[in-house]
Amino acid sequence: MKRILTCCLTLILSKSMLFGQDIKNQVQAIADQYKAVGVAYVVVKDGKVIMKDALGKSSIENNTPLDVDRHLFRIASISKSFTSTAIMQLVEKGKISLDDDFGDLVGFPIRNPNFPDKKITLRMVLSHTSSINDVNGYFELDVINPAKNPNWQKSYNSYEPGTDYQYCNLNFNMAGAVLERLTNVRFDTYIRQQILNPLGLQAGHCVDSLDQTRFASLYAYDSKEDAFEVQPLAYLPRREEISNYVMGESTPIFSPTGGLKISASDLAQYMMMHMNYGKLGKVKILGKKASKTMQKKVSEKEGYGLALLETNKLIEGQHLVGHTGSAYGLYSSMFFNPKEKYGFVVITNGCVPTSKDGNIALTSEIINLLYNELVK
Repeated sequence: MKRILTCCLTLILSKSMLFGQDIKNQVQAIADQYKAVGVAYVVVKDGKVIMKDALGKSSIENNTPLDVDRHLFRIASISKSFTSTAIMQLVEKGKISLDDDFGDLVGFPIRNPNFPDKKITLRMVLSHTSSINDVNGYFELDVINPAKNPNWQKSYNSYEPGTDYQYCNLNFNMAGAVLERLTNVRFDTYIRQQILNPLGLQAGHCVDSLDQTRFASLYAYDSKEDAFEVQPLAYLPRREEISNYVMGESTPIFSPTGGLKISASDLAQYMMMHMNYGKLGKVKILGKKASKTMQKKVSEKEGYGLALLETNKLIEGQHLVGHTGSAYGLYSSMFFNPKEKYGFVVITNGCVPTSKDGNIALTSEIINLLYNELVK
């Protein structure tokens, strides 16, 4: 009897391995089409990880295979949702309101000069409806501070705050500064203490706080040369700037708008926390109401909430919530369905960046493949 059971178990495992390899072969075909350096992917179904894998290289120079669990990526703008999650923790505690005047929170006037009497709120900043733009840059808060930059007006668009949408990185670097001003805890430390550590995630914003041997190199594609160029600035430690850090001012050093480093596997755990409206197992990061607020669109046109957006365009006929990221040649996607409890994380550290229906074709096609093969 034991022999029969062993044989059956072996057969089931063999079929599962063959199925996983077939999926990997299909992902590889898409990766090859866009010349991807490496791709890591995770699939969640019924609230559980049912598949995770990686293909290609974490380093072309060292010929190192990419590992879905080991290698950390600078995930770019998906980082915004971590910043928003931290802010929403303070909203839940009653320390701030989404309708607060953002200028009061950040410590200098935030007013569109075309609409000086219109309050720009925290909600507007977190939803990219603030009328603020990145024309002056976003690596320093001084660019929008009237006392520091004579051209601060250029940081605002011509439309009334709250009436339109423009994606803006400065919004979230300022939000990170607000977090520091309210908690008196350095941004990267707060995110680690209040989100990453409770979820058991090996991730962070500060390069020197992480095992740098785990970083997946990022590669920008040069279309003229048909070649990939490594981007070492993605993991610049910025030690001198950190040694002279000023709370509530130096925050962009850690890039609350795009600087988190995390593996695809751990990002999937974080995604499941939002999928479950703020909880992962027994760990509660946010209350259900706050989590739902993050996921509910503020901008009707773009479907953008508070650093999580709603979309029906990624998978036809499916309502998904999530975010994308792109920087230094990396392209990342994290999307989930909170009602049906499925989701996907797909990250590439370099590819030919072809666009498809507003998304990067490689990540979009892989997500659709994984949905059709494993979830549908």
